Amino acid sequence: MENVVLIIHLLLALSLIGVVLLQRSDGGGLGAMGGGGGGSVSARSPSTGLGKLTWVLAIAFICTSLTLTIFAAQNASGSSIMDRLTTGSGAEGSDDATDPLGGDGLLPPPSVPDTDAPLVPRAD
Repeated sequence: MENVVLIIHLLLALSLIGVVLLQRSDGGGLGAMGGGGGGSVSARSPSTGLGKLTWVLAIAFICTSLTLTIFAAQNASGSSIMDRLTTGSGAEGSDDATDPLGGDGLLPPPSVPDTDAPLVPRAD
């Protein structure tokens, strides 16, 4: 279900971008808002089909965004990443043969003890 909503969300985003780019520009940009009171602040309703389609697509986009947020909150299962780090792999007595690094796989391998040997051999 989540994948279906995600695909619909992506299609809505692409179609919303396309519909907005197809619309005719008012020509004023941000400067039209300060002078004559026109622009997107006015109380007039969208008079074209593209304007109405933009509103429908925007409302559908917001609905799918909220739906995806609800799905993500349900999948979070109420635990933080810090809880998962401190508990390790989560399975008691887990088999180390499944993890090639040994241990829980979240930490780097143990460090080599300090020696006096140089890291790069000298060419004498």
